[in-house]
Amino acid sequence: MTSRWQAYRREALRDDLVAAFIVAILLIPQSLAYAILAGLPPQVGVYASLLPMAVYAALGSSSVNSVGPVAVVALLTAHAIAPVVAEGTPATAAALVLAAEAGLLLGAAALFRLDALAALLSTPVLHGFSTGAALAITLSQLPALLGSPARGFTAPELAASWWGSGVAGHALTAAFGIASLALLWWARGHARALLARWLAPQTASLLSRCAPLVVVALSIVLAWGLAADAKGLALVGTLPPLTLPLSLPPLDAALWWKLLPSAVPLALVTFVSSLAVSEGLALRRREQVDARRELTGLAAADLVAACSAGMPIGGSFSRGALNAEAGARTRMAGAWAAVLMALAMLLLTAPLAWLPRAVLAASIVIAVLGVVEWRAFAEAWRYSRPEFAVMVIVGALTLFVGSEAALTAGVALSIGLLLQRSASPHVARIGRVGDTEHYRNVERHEVQTFPGVLALRIDESLVFTNARRLVSAVDRQLAALPDTRRVVLLMSPVNAIDYSALEALRALHDLLLERGIRLDLTEVKGPVLDRLRAGAWDKWFRGRVFLSHHQGMLDAGGHGP
Repeated sequence: MTSRWQAYRREALRDDLVAAFIVAILLIPQSLAYAILAGLPPQVGVYASLLPMAVYAALGSSSVNSVGPVAVVALLTAHAIAPVVAEGTPATAAALVLAAEAGLLLGAAALFRLDALAALLSTPVLHGFSTGAALAITLSQLPALLGSPARGFTAPELAASWWGSGVAGHALTAAFGIASLALLWWARGHARALLARWLAPQTASLLSRCAPLVVVALSIVLAWGLAADAKGLALVGTLPPLTLPLSLPPLDAALWWKLLPSAVPLALVTFVSSLAVSEGLALRRREQVDARRELTGLAAADLVAACSAGMPIGGSFSRGALNAEAGARTRMAGAWAAVLMALAMLLLTAPLAWLPRAVLAASIVIAVLGVVEWRAFAEAWRYSRPEFAVMVIVGALTLFVGSEAALTAGVALSIGLLLQRSASPHVARIGRVGDTEHYRNVERHEVQTFPGVLALRIDESLVFTNARRLVSAVDRQLAALPDTRRVVLLMSPVNAIDYSALEALRALHDLLLERGIRLDLTEVKGPVLDRLRAGAWDKWFRGRVFLSHHQGMLDAGGHGP
C-alpha cells in the first residue's frame, strides 16, 4: 500500500490535484443551481457532490467522468417528486427515496449484467430528449431569470403559471439575470481567444471554462454592495453548516411505490447519459470503459447520495471534459475534487448567501444550451426520416408533456422501428462476379447466374420477428425462375437463428422438396450451425452444407455449372 501511494504521489498526484481544484471551482455554482432546478434546497446539491463523487472514484470505470448533480437528472427529479410534494411529502425526503431507488435499480442491472439495456435509448431518442430537456430547462429558468413567481417544467405549465401570476418580472432581478446571461454567452465564445493572446492555449482554455465562477463572484459583490436583498432580489440565502448528515432515506413503503415508476426511466437515463460521457472522454484519451463497472459506480454513488442528504446524480460531460483538459490522470481526481469542494463550502458559506438566484438560472441556461447538438436534426433528416421523426416527437413530448412520457414514447418508437426493419428479411439474389469466387447482388453488379440454380443471400439474423417472411421472400424469387432445381442460401450474414426461424426454415425446406427442389446452405456460422444441430434438423434436412458459397455453386451433384 505504501509503495502504491508513493508511486501515485510521484506520477499522478500533482496533476490530479490541479484538475480537482478546477473541477471543484466549477462544481460549486453548478451543485447549487441544479438542486434549485430540481426544486430542492441548494445545499442538497452540495451534499450530492461530495461522497457520491468519492465513491464513484473508488468503484467507477472512467478516469475523468465527474458525477454529481446534472441538468437532465435534475429535471427528471423535479418531474418525479412534484406529485408527491403536492401531496405534502417534503421534497428532500422524496429526492432521497428517488436516489435510493435509482441506485438499487442500477445495482441490480450491474448484478445481472444488464448493461445492454442502454440500447433501449437509441441515439435519436437521446438527441431528442436532450434537446427537449434543454429547452424545457431554459423555459423553467426564465421566471428566476426575470424575477417572476411563475413555475413550471413544461411549456404549458409555465405558460399557465405565468398567465395566472400576472407578474411580468422584477427589474433588478432581470438586470442581474440578463447581464449574467450575456457575460456567460460572451465568455463561451470569446474568452478563450482573448486569454490566448497572453497565455498558453491549454491554460487559456482552462481559465475560460472558469468564467462562470468569475460571474458568480462579481454578482455576489454587486448584490452585497447594493444590499439587493432589501430591494427584492432573490438570493441563495444562508446555507446551513456543512455537516454531511448520514442516515437511511425515509422507509415509507407508499412513497417508495409512488416514486418507483419514475425511478426506472431516471436510472436508465443516468446510465445511458453517463456511459456516453465516459465513452466519449475515453476515446479522446485512448482508454477503455467497462459498462458494468460504470453501472456499479453510478449505483453506489446514488445510494450514497440517498444516505447523505443528497439527490440523484449523473455524469457531467462539461465537468468530465474539464477534468480531462485539466490533466487528470486517475479517478482519484474526483475524490480530491470532493475534498476540495467540502473545504470551499466550509469557507465560502457566508459569501454564497449573497449569490442571486437569477445568476444561477443564467448559468443553467448557458450550460444546457451549450451541449445541445442542433446539427443532429439536420443529419437525421438527410439520413433517415423515420429516425428524424423520433427525435422531433421525443423532443416535443419532453417540452410540452413531460420527460417520462417522452422517454416511454421514445423507447416504444425505437422498438417499433427495429421491428419494422427486421420484420422482412432482406433476401438478395446473387451471382458470380467474373471469374472470381465473389458473389454479389444481381441488381447492383454485372454477374453470372447459373441455370437451374437460385442463389440467395439472407442479409438478416433469422428470429421470430422476420421468420414468417422467409418462405414468402424465397417464393417470390422462385416465381421469376420456374426452372429452378436447387436453391442455395448464403448464410454468412446470419448471426443468430431462433426456434421460430428453425420452423420457418423447415417449412421452406418441405415446400421446396414438394416441388422437387433441393435446398442447400453455404457459409453457415458455427454458433448458428450449433443451434440447428440442437434442433435436430438432421432428421428432416435433405440438402447439403458447404464451407464456401462458391463451393456450393460448383457442386456437381446439385446441377451447378
